[in-house]
Amino acid sequence: MIQTIPIFIGYDPRERAATNVLIDSLYQHSSHPIAIHPLVTPQLENQGLYRRTRDPKQSTAFSFTRFLVPYLMNFKGWAIFMDCDMLCRNDITELWEQRNDNFAVMCVHHQHKPNESVKFQGEPQTPYPKKNWSSLMLMNCSRCSALTVDFVNSASGLELHRFHWLSGDHEIGELKDSWNHLIDVQNPQVSNDAEMLHWTLGGPWFRDQRTMGGALAAEWFSARDEAMKLWD
Repeated sequence: MIQTIPIFIGYDPRERAATNVLIDSLYQHSSHPIAIHPLVTPQLENQGLYRRTRDPKQSTAFSFTRFLVPYLMNFKGWAIFMDCDMLCRNDITELWEQRNDNFAVMCVHHQHKPNESVKFQGEPQTPYPKKNWSSLMLMNCSRCSALTVDFVNSASGLELHRFHWLSGDHEIGELKDSWNHLIDVQNPQVSNDAEMLHWTLGGPWFRDQRTMGGALAAEWFSARDEAMKLWD
């Protein structure tokens, strides 16, 4: 039996185009079978798994649903979570092969201290330690047992995104920056070698942000057009 790589993508209805392009980029580059699961909030609500009311500081529909991934995996094996506002440029198998059982979670350890108070679509920009760490995670689900449905629905945003549900930072392994390059936040020259581009401040799928990232916006549109290409 072929083992697939389980990938969960945060889904926001305002970013459907971003989600579809990301999914296509993952399929186009992967050398290994992948199973993609968008985290659609109404579906999780209908299953009784998500019961939170909208938080004023919540900028996306998946701000908290990402932490249900270990439960959805029955707290077994590893899984990847990623925000939908990304574009994959390399084989996701290379990320998957970095799994290390010494850790409960593995992610890029960004030092992102935003200066702006709002980001895309006027959504609030909230600064906090470990910001963007949870935007792409390799999750060792058996070691994320604290993320029960009740906890995910009751814990504060800071408790969840700052990994207070782990026993300490020693449980958080580090991935190289290129697997979660923050566009218009990190040095643009680094983007040339980035495996995963991340439009955390809003991307070209929004009408008022068509050029976000400059040449990288053009790359996103090219990926979109490739995904929509009709073959003779």
